[in-house]
Amino acid sequence: MSFSRRTFMASAAGFAFAGYARLARAQEDVDLDAPSYRNEVPGYGPLIADPNRVFDLPEGFSYRVISQAGETMDDAFLVPYKADGMGCIPLGGDRVALIRNHELSVPDVNYGPLGAGRRLPPQSLPKNLVYDWADDGSLIGGGTTTMIYDVRRQKLERQHLSLVGTVRNCAGGVTPWGSWLSCEETLMSAGVGVGKEHGWVFEVPASAKGLVDPRPIKAMGRFKHEAACVDPRTGVIYMTEDESSDQKGLFYRYLPNVPGRLHEGGRLQALAFKDAPEGGDSRNHEEVVWRQGDWKEVFWVDLDGVENPDEDLRFRGHGKGGAWFARGEGVHFGDGELYFTCTSGGDAGCGQIMRYVPSPHEGQPGEKDAPGRLQLFVEPQDPKVLDYGDNLTVTPWGHLLICEDRYSDTDPNHLRGVTPDGKVYTFGRNVFRENAEMAGACFSPDGSTLFVNIYWPGFTLAITGPWNRFQG
Repeated sequence: MSFSRRTFMASAAGFAFAGYARLARAQEDVDLDAPSYRNEVPGYGPLIADPNRVFDLPEGFSYRVISQAGETMDDAFLVPYKADGMGCIPLGGDRVALIRNHELSVPDVNYGPLGAGRRLPPQSLPKNLVYDWADDGSLIGGGTTTMIYDVRRQKLERQHLSLVGTVRNCAGGVTPWGSWLSCEETLMSAGVGVGKEHGWVFEVPASAKGLVDPRPIKAMGRFKHEAACVDPRTGVIYMTEDESSDQKGLFYRYLPNVPGRLHEGGRLQALAFKDAPEGGDSRNHEEVVWRQGDWKEVFWVDLDGVENPDEDLRFRGHGKGGAWFARGEGVHFGDGELYFTCTSGGDAGCGQIMRYVPSPHEGQPGEKDAPGRLQLFVEPQDPKVLDYGDNLTVTPWGHLLICEDRYSDTDPNHLRGVTPDGKVYTFGRNVFRENAEMAGACFSPDGSTLFVNIYWPGFTLAITGPWNRFQG
């Protein structure tokens, strides 16, 4: 179901989501008349207040709600809540597949594809296509849904469940061969509420018409995965780690034995700084070790025991020289380089954006003579400029688009743009109740449509407008 921005019904009934939405945070907690953002460049101009109090955009832009939690999908399951990372994959012609994560944990039984009180019988799910069940026999609702969308007609054609039985599917990444890598942000162990180990990456082909075979890619490591991206030139996969307990995670790469065939094994490595071979720290927390714009030469250390039974992979990796990053989250490959966010990094605690330029011999023997380089691309000092950047994408014209993830009773989350020279502007603002994070930003292949999720309760927007009107 789709609604135009100007006719979208934001009433309590319109967002009851099958009658079991949780209590909303009072909208008046957010003072929408107070300035919530500061632009370093004009961008697309000031935000215009949405009369439906869902999402503010610049003049000329509009959104459509194309999917929302609690709707009945074409396979009779319900759209799960907690819409997180998402990727857009071309299917030919005007059609794309949007594969969307749902970051559901084991206790979120009422927010999964069976609905509140398990309205649909669990027997409707083929057991061999459910990765895991909770100890009490209830379905673990984490996983993915796939939406088929016609970009020219701006119409959702169908949506269905595509992965289920996984935990806290946070973000992931699109592959050049037409699939989505869905990442679990957890280290749940078998026998502690669940029947299997969790903390893996799963692959979901865009061509799948229903549930996929839930095979974890164990060689890609077991840790609190956040996101992944693939260098289309080499097939090397880069991954972030969102460890919020002490804000100490590694940045990983996976060198597959056969590019594009990830289950056939490969090597997992962690990034290290050449100027700190005994374990560096990028976070600028206890000590400011670099400034915005600075570069570091890097090398990569091999990791063993990647299935991580003792849940110490990051510490072992740091002991080998792997650098610490503060809650690595979104990562996206652009034009010969990639960017990733460190949500809570920086001396001001507003986050960081890193830029990595691979070696011309990435993952090959000649890499030591021409190493890759990492730049501290952006480190905001003012939360009104950028605060807690999470998921990100590289736009078709080379800017970054960053989803904010700072839960606050007073300050709304935004979509921020970043120019190639590191200047930040504000593109959108979440003014829907409860001020959930933005997530899953991705563009259609023709650059006409931006898709993005509002995490809670969980719905997906398609945004169109005058993208060529950027004011530098």
